Amino acid sequence: FVEAHLADLEPGTAIDLGAGEGRNAVWLAARGWTVTAVDFSQVGLDKAQRLAEDHGVTIATACADATTWQPDGSVDLVVLSYLQLPSAKQRVVMEHAATWLAPGGTLFVIAHDRSNVEQGHGGPPSPDVCYTVEESVAALDTLDITTAEVVERHVDTPDGMKAALDTLVIARRPL
Repeated sequence: FVEAHLADLEPGTAIDLGAGEGRNAVWLAARGWTVTAVDFSQVGLDKAQRLAEDHGVTIATACADATTWQPDGSVDLVVLSYLQLPSAKQRVVMEHAATWLAPGGTLFVIAHDRSNVEQGHGGPPSPDVCYTVEESVAALDTLDITTAEVVERHVDTPDGMKAALDTLVIARRPL
């Protein structure tokens, strides 16, 4: 989803919040972005640095809590990819991330949708750490919403292909 929706953006500065092992951060860096990967796990960030080295790119890392971390300045892109937090913290993170965007900047949210618990495949079993389109859009009310939908992600399982249901929201700070 990150590649499909962000490949055409002009590179600038980006934050991959909840970066894990850095796959999205490295993909962005390979396309010319200046990326900071933020995650609470130093082990994950160390893997992200190795992945960046393997791909011949550079990323910055910050080992921090996504609910309290703040960048030094505004950025052109914030990616929240499967940052599964309790719903109250989801709102806090999205509201903070919206304030980090430079004019014209993009906020990209992809996460397990709450409907996935009953109707989809995989993902967390707790509805409280899953997102909804409505709650995500409400948290981003200062931005222009360009995409807000539940999307299917196909998962190959031993029992064949299954559909996971994800919240996808893309928003931009007005110029």
